[in-house]
Amino acid sequence: MRGGFKLIAVVLVIAGGVVNGSQLKGDYSKLSGIIIPGFASTQLRAWSILDCPFSPLDFNPLDLVWLDTTKCLSAMNCWLKCMMLDPYNQTDHSECKSRPDSGLSAITELDPGYITGPLSSVWKEWIKWCIEFGIEANAILAVPYDWRLSPSKLEERDLYFHKLKVTFEIALKHRGGPSIVFAHSLGNNVFRYFLEWLKLEISPKRYIQWLDDHIHAYFAVGAPLLGSVQTVEATLSGSTFGLPIPEGTARLMFNSFGSSLWMSPFSEHCTSEKVYSKHFSGGRRKKHSVYQCDDLEYRLNYSGFPTNIINIEIPSVVAEAYPSFGDKMQANLSNMECGVPTQLSFSAREIADGTFFKAIEDYDPDSKRLLHQLDKLYHNDPVINPLTPWERPPLKNIFCIYGVDSRTEVGYYFAPSGKPYPDNWIMTDVVYEFEGSLYTRSGNLIEGNPGAASGDETVPYNSLSYCKNWLGSKVNITRTPQSEHEGEDVQVHLDVEHHPGADIIPNMTRSPRVKYITYYEDSESLPGQRTAVWELDKANHRNIVRSPILMRELWLEMWHDIHPDKKSKFVTKGKRGPLRDEDCYWDYGKARCAWPEYCEYRYVFGDVHLGQSCRVRSSSADLLLSYV
Repeated sequence: MRGGFKLIAVVLVIAGGVVNGSQLKGDYSKLSGIIIPGFASTQLRAWSILDCPFSPLDFNPLDLVWLDTTKCLSAMNCWLKCMMLDPYNQTDHSECKSRPDSGLSAITELDPGYITGPLSSVWKEWIKWCIEFGIEANAILAVPYDWRLSPSKLEERDLYFHKLKVTFEIALKHRGGPSIVFAHSLGNNVFRYFLEWLKLEISPKRYIQWLDDHIHAYFAVGAPLLGSVQTVEATLSGSTFGLPIPEGTARLMFNSFGSSLWMSPFSEHCTSEKVYSKHFSGGRRKKHSVYQCDDLEYRLNYSGFPTNIINIEIPSVVAEAYPSFGDKMQANLSNMECGVPTQLSFSAREIADGTFFKAIEDYDPDSKRLLHQLDKLYHNDPVINPLTPWERPPLKNIFCIYGVDSRTEVGYYFAPSGKPYPDNWIMTDVVYEFEGSLYTRSGNLIEGNPGAASGDETVPYNSLSYCKNWLGSKVNITRTPQSEHEGEDVQVHLDVEHHPGADIIPNMTRSPRVKYITYYEDSESLPGQRTAVWELDKANHRNIVRSPILMRELWLEMWHDIHPDKKSKFVTKGKRGPLRDEDCYWDYGKARCAWPEYCEYRYVFGDVHLGQSCRVRSSSADLLLSYV
């Protein structure tokens, strides 16, 4: 949420086969890919004419709306008309409508410019990496979408999932091979919905065959598999996405989006009725509970999360939802001060099933709107209730990747602010998970169920690591430094037992000065399918897709997969040498370029320091042979 909740899915295309002038083995030309940008990470453009009074900046068709910071600051009311949706039917404002941009330019930079460009860069570094490794321009297909909409509205209004299916089929026809799916954050939820939608779109006999033909591997990066707690903060007090706008305004805008609840936390122990039974019954169903929860939900505290997500003070006297200034408002505030508020706590299940919003319905006008969205757009979704735990997608290769060991918000304390809506709640405290403990913003330790690690600053660890349930009973674990290394600090444990529903905690050493990657790999439990989980130390949720470490590992894994002479199921971790000029640097202690076997001093006009003149040797493709 904070810093922009990235709903991004990418299907990367590895084409070409030439690195630094050296020909590599393997047919790269058949692999193809699709980029599906994420929450607040796609440009939205105006699709109407809007005259903004008291401002020289009007909105005309194709003008940038998200993100044009100039118009956001100088004509905020007009900008909000182009951004907000009707909370009940998800239609555009009567005076302005916005639609997602198309092509790669829609996802590289949200606000292009000399000043704001680097700050709003999304996939620019990724595209640069692809170009550097010889990927053809027509091999990367971007499929942007309106990230404000719920999944059912994406299909209803824009036929988005039909278009996504056609994009996969075009990629197969054009390139002759399957695609690689790379999903970041909420993009994983979009891809999950697509897979469930596809079940109802094609015959059951063709479903698995379609997946095998069109998708080679799925990379789930920073996936909020059980939701993100920061959604609660944006719902009650607003998240500004780094924009200079009031939090109340940000709350109004966020709660108008049908996608706001898509990221809500939910319990892994509760499921809802299968969509297939609804179809078989012809839609004639008796009333039923939204969720069916197992015994663990009621025996364990906090729905599997480290602590209660919401702790909120409810005033003893019901104040008006829209108090006016004057004597009447002062009387309401006086009553609130004299009454003793009631402290209530809510778990992930109570947020997902609407219990929390019903509890504050008399104190907050947004609750009615959110309850409507929750019931219509999620609990009664025609494809799947997105607020239910995942099963492993039936794909041949799945890589679940996320950052760990960063301070991450897992709970909040709210109280009435005494101000009118939308600023009627104030956050009084925050609960963080970090280094195996829970503590508040003021530094006080609290009791709860902290995990073995902490999350990635945005998504809690238990939500990120839920994909470990997709691993089988025997898992190989490898821990290596993230930086280039010769294998001196590589730790390997083979055939580690993994019990269903339990976390895997490796018994491995750790240097406090080194950032590691821990790989959990299983290629035996499910015949013909591979599952891997990568944990990257200190990898930030927002920036992980721009991490050169991630891009290096992804490249090596895909290069390994298409190589005809590969000897192992996964790429070897014994060595990591430089692959690009940026990986070479000057070793001042030895007065030469580091990694002399692969890097050499080669000055090019414009270099300003020795490190820039260290470049990969032309024979560096030989290094890749050690990863087969």
